Amino acid sequence: MPTPQDILERLKRVPYPGYSRDIVSFGMVKDIEVSSSGVTIHLAPSTAQPEILRQIEDAVRTAVAAMPGVGGTIEIVSSAAPPPRPRGPQPIPGVASIVAVASGKGGVGKSTVATNLALALASLSSTVGLLDADVYGPSVPLMLGIDAKVRAGEDRKLVPVEQHGIRAISMGMFLGEHTPVIWRGPMVTKLVTEFLRNVVWGELDVLVIDLPPGTGDVQLTLTQQVPITGGVIVTTPQDVALADVRRGVQMFRQVHAPVLGVIENMSFHICPGCGERAELFAHGRGAEMARSLGVPLLGEIPLVRAIREAGDHGVPLVAADPAHPQSRAFREIAERVLVYLAEARRTAAAPSPTVPSA
Repeated sequence: MPTPQDILERLKRVPYPGYSRDIVSFGMVKDIEVSSSGVTIHLAPSTAQPEILRQIEDAVRTAVAAMPGVGGTIEIVSSAAPPPRPRGPQPIPGVASIVAVASGKGGVGKSTVATNLALALASLSSTVGLLDADVYGPSVPLMLGIDAKVRAGEDRKLVPVEQHGIRAISMGMFLGEHTPVIWRGPMVTKLVTEFLRNVVWGELDVLVIDLPPGTGDVQLTLTQQVPITGGVIVTTPQDVALADVRRGVQMFRQVHAPVLGVIENMSFHICPGCGERAELFAHGRGAEMARSLGVPLLGEIPLVRAIREAGDHGVPLVAADPAHPQSRAFREIAERVLVYLAEARRTAAAPSPTVPSA
């Protein structure tokens, strides 16, 4: 009987169908067993096409049978080809829409807006999840009053914490209150991937993602991993904040995600004593920027003590006082977001126009 090495050398003459290279150089031959009862060859083909597999097995059997000294049976064991890995952003099972809340810079109240927006969407009979992707500065647990840690469910998948009618997950649910996150980019990227792919979100109408400021690793990972239904930009009327709005809008456009609109936070101040309105940071600049960029202005949120106090106490204003004027403002923004989401889904589902032949 020939040795396994002899048979391997013989199989180097068997070409892969349609190629000049042989099946050994393609890495298809994984093991060769020689015994008194015959020869067993283990193949790992890179295709699942039955016709190609049959051609390869027939060629291998013919080549080995022609070798001097081969007796007994010639058995070929082919392991199934691995399924092709999907390319590009893949949806999260059960999640109908993904809304990414972003800002060009920090300090504009983005997390406050994202949290109240999620609660406002939930109040409109939507099933909502909130993913806190601000790994270095997770504030969603504080705003929602969440003390519980994340637990693992079946298949070691993470189970989000339910609070005030929404499902939430955040790096802050894994850490102590004063524990800093001192991580390099690859670790942050891995965590965001875990939040997207290894969390039991269940059936959601909307998943709101609170992004960190800027356009860094988290934003890149998000746009590579999942199709964003729409982006929301949070800004303040100050020139230093508005200068970064354009970058945020451009980021979403580069990844072909519709920009649902701009929210001007801290738009003006209402005195809690006299009710007078003061435009501390100017006013209306968000609307001007939205017009110049060709995106909607979703709403203007004033600088109101009640919003800050409610978030600090773990019961955001929309949940704490649904009748408050600013709670109604958040619900109006949520209604506009739902309208734009429906339009974005219709646009994405519409067939591409066909070009008539000449």
